[in-house]
Amino acid sequence: MKIYFRILHYAPRLARRLVEFFLYSFPGSVFQVVSMGLVAPLLNSLFSHVKVVEPGAKPEFALSIDYATNLYNYYLQRTLFEEGALRALLFVCISMVAARFLGNVFTYLERMAASRIKVDVVRNMRMHIFRNATNLHIGYFNDQRKGDLISRFTNDVSEVENAVVNSLKFVWKEPITIIISFVALFFISAKLTLFSLVLLPIVGGVVAEIIKRLKLKAVQSQESLGRIVNILDETLGGMRVVQAFNARGFILKKMDQETDYHRRVNLSIARKNELASPMSEILGVLIVAAILYFGGTLVLAEDSPLTPGAFLAFIGIFASIIQPAKNFSNGITSLQKGMVSAQRIFELIDKEPAVKSKPNATVLTSFETEIEFRNMSFAYDREPVLKDINLKIGKGKTIALVGSSGGGKSTLADLIPRFYDPTGGDILLDGISLRDYELESLRKQIGVVTQESILFNDSIFNNIAFGIENPSKEAVIHAAQVANAHDFIMQTEHGYDTVIGERGSKLSGGQRQRLSIARAVLKNPPILILDEATSALDSESERLVQDALTKLMQNRTSVVIAHRLSTIQHADEIVVIQQGQILEKGRHELLMAGDGLYKKLIEIQKVK
Repeated sequence: MKIYFRILHYAPRLARRLVEFFLYSFPGSVFQVVSMGLVAPLLNSLFSHVKVVEPGAKPEFALSIDYATNLYNYYLQRTLFEEGALRALLFVCISMVAARFLGNVFTYLERMAASRIKVDVVRNMRMHIFRNATNLHIGYFNDQRKGDLISRFTNDVSEVENAVVNSLKFVWKEPITIIISFVALFFISAKLTLFSLVLLPIVGGVVAEIIKRLKLKAVQSQESLGRIVNILDETLGGMRVVQAFNARGFILKKMDQETDYHRRVNLSIARKNELASPMSEILGVLIVAAILYFGGTLVLAEDSPLTPGAFLAFIGIFASIIQPAKNFSNGITSLQKGMVSAQRIFELIDKEPAVKSKPNATVLTSFETEIEFRNMSFAYDREPVLKDINLKIGKGKTIALVGSSGGGKSTLADLIPRFYDPTGGDILLDGISLRDYELESLRKQIGVVTQESILFNDSIFNNIAFGIENPSKEAVIHAAQVANAHDFIMQTEHGYDTVIGERGSKLSGGQRQRLSIARAVLKNPPILILDEATSALDSESERLVQDALTKLMQNRTSVVIAHRLSTIQHADEIVVIQQGQILEKGRHELLMAGDGLYKKLIEIQKVK
């Protein structure tokens, strides 16, 4: 129940809304039950064949069931005495319709109250998931399947949505109906009601056992659905590779295996879920039959207080309990599935970001002197990637990181904007540890252009202005001009308003990269990280992009990771990294004068 109430607390003003829900539920249930018993007095009169006598005095007002019953009997007897049986029958029918109408009005109000809670829970929970997920460090997304995260945001939230509405409609509301029904049944015949209460736990026990077995299957179903969404996401995102390598059969087999497993799990859930309803119905019929027999013996007994009309009303009210009991059972089932999904959601929500701002962290307003790596080490899951790095990057300087793939160049660059934190040593900016700066203010000082251009399915204007509030059109155009992107933008169908497709799929690689550079130009950061920004481009695109990068790097502190070493020969310092350690550093001329790894890499590229 702790998880359940945590879900409900996503609705604002929860206490007031629950009070509102119960205020509507109670009279709704009362009117539904009362409508079943209104016919009993008339049936007694019709079955008794006793001459109708003038009713007594009108009962005095009192807040009790007796007063309500006596008042209704008074008006019924008066109608029967003064206007006859047909008019009395019409009176009963109108009373039943009125009671049902009022019951349904309150039921509507109660369900709207539940719906308002539900939609607020879903909206606020989704925003909490999204807010927390975007705050997690980059390494978390490398470890997790994206499809599983999407499944938690969509399918798991939908299960929670069903659980919330079904719990309010059935788990909370139906017990009220059942309790009110049993109060009415006790009022009619305490002996018959006690007899029925002895039988009811049989139904509850059978259904509870079925529900207990649903929980494990619900976990397996949601996990499998996450894997299905992941396969779908990877396949659609990598369709070129799938088709180029004739891997359609492989992907189909993988999807078929997972969907077949999901089918078997869901079939098992359906088998247990659907079994609960007919089992409870069969047991319900057996109980009604037993009550009919026992109640019949009470009615037929001499001097029995249970009249035929009251007995029929008892049967009608008891039969009406069966549906609320089934609804309660189904609500518990839905709640179990919802709790499993909620647990998966809260695992993500409760995940603490490995990188976050300290309380009262220093706000970085400007970069003044240098970035320093001091005896810095880093490891992924205890596997060392960088070891004992000592490096200073002065303001306005261009530092190039070179070396073979997997040496740790990109990881070193990722540590500057705190995508990760060092596992040993420290990184200082203007003499203060990066951990002591407020994270958002630190990242405002840094621009990143990567090998893979990260663009969004939006207009060119919005992609350049990404993350900038209320940018002027002139500033965006200027950034595009600096990035050598303005000319090709104006040749597109709608210019800066052209939508570029998912991940910029309507643009070439060079065009996408120039938009990424324009985005960095508009941000105008003092520190720039270029991670192999030209390595995937053809010669013409590389020339345009390199020219744009040269303009971008002017008067900025730049960390450049280069695949083509010819592009970084004018760097203020070249740092050669091999297997997580700095092997050599210096200007191009100094390194070429030696006989180290840098010279060998240059010679290898010349041969190529």
